[in-house]
Amino acid sequence: QVQLVESGGGLVQAGGSLRLSCAASGSIYSINVMGWYRQAPGEQRELVARITSGGSTNYADSVKGRFTISRDNAKNTVYLQMNSLKPGDTAVYYCNADLIRSGYYHITTYWGQGTQVTVSS
Repeated sequence: QVQLVESGGGLVQAGGSLRLSCAASGSIYSINVMGWYRQAPGEQRELVARITSGGSTNYADSVKGRFTISRDNAKNTVYLQMNSLKPGDTAVYYCNADLIRSGYYHITTYWGQGTQVTVSS
């Protein structure tokens, strides 16, 4: 099986920074795209940032210039550095990976359990 485990969430004041990490483990052959999504109370889950295995990235307009996504392919880990945080960034942040399991040929999407980020004003 495959697991995605997030860490690094917490409570921070507006203007502060947090770094989220997400490690994928299990019977993984390759990981294509890894990303971060977030869901605030009463809102739909939305894309925050994505990164391909080759390092190409894309960001939601609301976080451009403040958040940076990166990954360590050797460790099957993706990071989200969040700077200049705003109260509007408060949400549960979910890690996501499109990957191929060992012994399989199709891409399957996996999700982490989520980590809470709270930004106080």
